[in-house]
Amino acid sequence: MDALFTAFESIETFLESGGTVLKVILFVSIVLWCAIAERLYYFKFDYPVLREQWFKQWQERTHKHSPHSLAIRNLIISEAKLSMSKRVPLIKMLVGLCPLLGLLGTVTGMIHVFDIMAVTGTGNARAMASGISMATMPTMAGMLIAIAGLYFHKVIEERVSDETHHLADLLNYQ
Repeated sequence: MDALFTAFESIETFLESGGTVLKVILFVSIVLWCAIAERLYYFKFDYPVLREQWFKQWQERTHKHSPHSLAIRNLIISEAKLSMSKRVPLIKMLVGLCPLLGLLGTVTGMIHVFDIMAVTGTGNARAMASGISMATMPTMAGMLIAIAGLYFHKVIEERVSDETHHLADLLNYQ
């Protein structure tokens, strides 16, 4: 139990050293990872069931060669693609937001350093170090979260594309 409290204290110290912007980056990263986890869960558990329903719906059709059937097939594929792409724009936006928040943290941290220099001069290295920490921690955190989020965004986008093509192959129109 002491290890857990020590871990929470370390996280709290880290968040305090990065300033308010680092807390915002933490919130954005939690939302980002929840969206990524939801999409991965969807592809693992929900999508196979839906794909089977769409395939069954297509197989139950007696006429698969008419223009009306082609329109229904395209409707099913479009519905599937919309369902698969549900959180992708949110993930993309949050991945792009993280480096910008990191940059905001850099600017606010440097303003803090300049305020300290204006009041105490350059002789108070300890006060300046806290401002420099406020400037660098959000930048690092924002870039780190964006890089990891970018990887998963690409994985999910490719999965949407692959599954869309796979579903189009399953619903053969001849």
